[in-house]
Amino acid sequence: MRYENGTERARIRAVQTLISLAVLAASPVLLMAGEPIRRCYLRYLFRDGAPPIVDKQRGHVSAHYLVVTHPILEWLCRPTEALTRLIGRRG
Repeated sequence: MRYENGTERARIRAVQTLISLAVLAASPVLLMAGEPIRRCYLRYLFRDGAPPIVDKQRGHVSAHYLVVTHPILEWLCRPTEALTRLIGRRG
């Protein structure tokens, strides 16, 4: 992906940094209830009539894409996802 100038790259880097800080600040909540929160957030993003998070024709990538693909967020949601799967198999 190419960017026109250094300002756009700086903006993207700033958004990634802010997302990391927000995820770390919310880490206790995500460890306890990460899977339901993430599932609700994904339902909100991919609802009918929602703008796409990646629009290739306009060359637009939403900040939501960076949140959904963030490795720390995925790592913090794993314990509750595993627990939900375990309960789902038994129930």
